[in-house]
Amino acid sequence: MFAVLDRSRIVAPAGYNRWLVPPAALAVHLSIGQVYALSVFKEPLRDRFDASHTEIGVIFSIAIVMLGLSAAVGGRWMERNGPRKAMAAAALAWASGFVIGSVGIATGQLWLVYFGYGFIGGIGLGLGYISPVSTLIKWFPDRPGLATGLAIMGFGGGAMLASPFSNFLLGFFADDPADALVPSWLTLAVFYACLMALGAAVIKVPPAGWKPAGWVPKEKTRKLSSGGQVNARNAIRTPAFWLLWIVLFTNVTAGIGILENASPMIQDFFPTVTVAVAAGFVGVLSLSNMAGRIGWSSLSDVVGRKRIYMLYLGVGAIAYTALATVGGGSVAVFVLLAVLILTFYGGGFATIPAYLKDVFGDFEVGAIHGRLLTAWSAAGIAGPLIVNGVLDRLEATGATGPDLYRPSLFIMVGVLTVGFIANLLVRAVHPRFHEHQDSVPDHERHQMAVASLGKEGK
Repeated sequence: MFAVLDRSRIVAPAGYNRWLVPPAALAVHLSIGQVYALSVFKEPLRDRFDASHTEIGVIFSIAIVMLGLSAAVGGRWMERNGPRKAMAAAALAWASGFVIGSVGIATGQLWLVYFGYGFIGGIGLGLGYISPVSTLIKWFPDRPGLATGLAIMGFGGGAMLASPFSNFLLGFFADDPADALVPSWLTLAVFYACLMALGAAVIKVPPAGWKPAGWVPKEKTRKLSSGGQVNARNAIRTPAFWLLWIVLFTNVTAGIGILENASPMIQDFFPTVTVAVAAGFVGVLSLSNMAGRIGWSSLSDVVGRKRIYMLYLGVGAIAYTALATVGGGSVAVFVLLAVLILTFYGGGFATIPAYLKDVFGDFEVGAIHGRLLTAWSAAGIAGPLIVNGVLDRLEATGATGPDLYRPSLFIMVGVLTVGFIANLLVRAVHPRFHEHQDSVPDHERHQMAVASLGKEGK
């Protein structure tokens, strides 16, 4: 029964349209992107458990930490067993997270929600996030930034689907949202399991030696490329990997600093802003996050990955400085700066797989990407701690308005500056780390190598 999940069963036939693959990836990423809409359930969960903001916020933190850890551990397994098996495992874990969490809600056991949605669901997040990425890079070697942007865009936009759907379910099942949590979570479990299963059913990998019609791979397309292929174990031994880890960590830390506090921040900067307008601002930032994932990552195919990260980190630092100094003078200026920062945040996520492909080749790029996502786990803790820690200290001194946020905004300028420097230091990997040191870089040979790994796994 499980043979249908094997890599050998998902090799595309001759003439297969590669543009069918991004929708399969999008189905998975739209599903797991629900994690960005978890705040919809925050108040009902607080009422149900009579819990604090921090106690409920831990659910999100556990999920993001497990996303990074499971991506790191499962990346190499996914490369060997193929994306369909990884997508199926992700769907099972993600849906199970909702089911176990609903049991915790029904029985009043918050720890079960931590374990279900946070731990088990977080594993589904990690496997689901990385499962289509290396496949898309192999299908689109001519446009890896566009391909990964198309899929990862779904993670940024998943909240746009989940938020209204979740609100509808809470109102549909009961008058009191706290009483509607269990049926709402069970409904989401079924919905996302079906959507992710559909993506897994459609996904295909290219046959050995496949390349786009008319495309001729260049031996060394960019200065970052050494022309070799690096496996995941060797990748983490290179300076380039840890410099890119810092790059992703700094970009995500700065973005989360805005994203996690968007609504109260705009209201503190501009006291006349209503709750409805603040909620609309959060929606605009979600759109910006999604647009940055496809827009900036596509541009990186033209200008190069190092240059696009110079934009994310360098212009991002300037935007944060402007937000801290002149952002309080106008709502329009504040919103425009925040929107720009969030496009960089989304673009950073979408561009990093192509950046890894440039530096390490596509041999085990999925596994390398998974290990790099531990930077996301660290940033998911560091970003909120920096901003909220500064807020708590300043509130205790009686500070109000923009003064509550300026110090943390300047801290983010420093964080982005560190990332900017790290990005400048990224260099091509030394040949001693290459998987095939004695061969000329050859797209076809490495596609065959990946295929042979799948056979050996059987």
